[in-house]
Amino acid sequence: MKPQTGRKIALAVVMLFGGFWAMPRVYAAADRTYEQLKLIVDILDYIKENYVEEIDTQKLIYGAATGMVKTLDPFSQFMEPEIHKDIKSETEGQFGGLGIRIGYKDGWLSVITPLPGTPAFRLGILPNDRIVKIEDEITKDMSLTDAVQKLRGAPGTKVKITIAREPEDSKKEWTTQDFTLTREIIKIVSVYHRMLNSEVGYLRITEFSANTQQDTLSALANLKKQGASSMILDLRNNPGGLLAAAVDIASDFIGDSKLIVYTQGRRTDSRLDYRANSKAPFGSIPLVCLVNGGSASGSEIVTGALQDHHRAVIIGERTFGKFSVQSVIPLTDGSGLRLTVAHYYTPAGRALYRDEKNNTGGISPDIAVNVPRETEIKLQMQQDQIFRPGEAPKSSVKEGDKVKDEVLERGIEILRAREVLSNLKVDSDKHFATTR
Repeated sequence: MKPQTGRKIALAVVMLFGGFWAMPRVYAAADRTYEQLKLIVDILDYIKENYVEEIDTQKLIYGAATGMVKTLDPFSQFMEPEIHKDIKSETEGQFGGLGIRIGYKDGWLSVITPLPGTPAFRLGILPNDRIVKIEDEITKDMSLTDAVQKLRGAPGTKVKITIAREPEDSKKEWTTQDFTLTREIIKIVSVYHRMLNSEVGYLRITEFSANTQQDTLSALANLKKQGASSMILDLRNNPGGLLAAAVDIASDFIGDSKLIVYTQGRRTDSRLDYRANSKAPFGSIPLVCLVNGGSASGSEIVTGALQDHHRAVIIGERTFGKFSVQSVIPLTDGSGLRLTVAHYYTPAGRALYRDEKNNTGGISPDIAVNVPRETEIKLQMQQDQIFRPGEAPKSSVKEGDKVKDEVLERGIEILRAREVLSNLKVDSDKHFATTR
């Protein structure tokens, strides 16, 4: 379609639905837009005709889309088809894979841990195994993103990997073994729980996916059966995820149809309120919530609601400040557009989105505990659980190398103090009689 023809059609639509009074203004706006788009087309044509090497037009288009969206804000993003597909799989809480967490160790692509009940776990793949080949392709210089894409695939399909394993006897050489694994739907585990002592339960949520609320309710019920009379909710380094999942988690602790969060877009009539259910299954249990600079988006929604409704004591460091709503819009070729369409506001109306220039934004904890960055990294490593067949899960960090978790210990102290204070009985009349 020629630009002039496109402008005529756009103008006709405005006349039908908007009235003749808007015609000059809309026509001028459309004219400027077409003029600006013509600049992009001219540049594309010039590159195709004159660049020193032949180029892929689609790469140029994707590059232009990426650059365009980058000018908006740090959270809007153009996603090429593969990235869009991966993000969709992760937020849905499941994907076709092998069930291993991987990373680079000593320069080699290595297994951090297999996940229980998955193909990798059942076939005996172990922590620290090196993945030296995927489908006979050497992984030495392969990026982590490429490795993940090659390992994931449609459920039911097969993939061959070559594993190098360190011998128990350090004098012996590493051995290699080929494994052919059938990909399955892998459920993303985002909820971890345990008892800290005979009374305090611990719940850590690493992200908000489609499975998070159900897993959280199961974990809380299990902790209650074990005798938990108070709870610590750990949202440190939780980057967010699905809005609905975050609202559901907050609702489980708040209830009474209270406001959890609301969003406001550009238009004044675009406000959306998200409220708790009328009943909260864990609405009365004493609660402490742990946060840090890695707590963002969905975890900030939960924290803001707990803080504004005085439902929990917030301990740790100021949160990240990602108080913005992104919609993921699928595009015709399989790519996607993640676009900021609104801001989040806490129940009290606080807009806490991040301002880099003024260093503002995020939720300030009720009790601040500053943790050095090096300690934060070590703490996150020791939270990672390692699974071996026939053994109970354990931390990836040896007991002697662990660092003190001051934020968690402060949370336990607060709950203990509350328990002590609630057991105090003071006869106020007698007290005043003896002190007057």
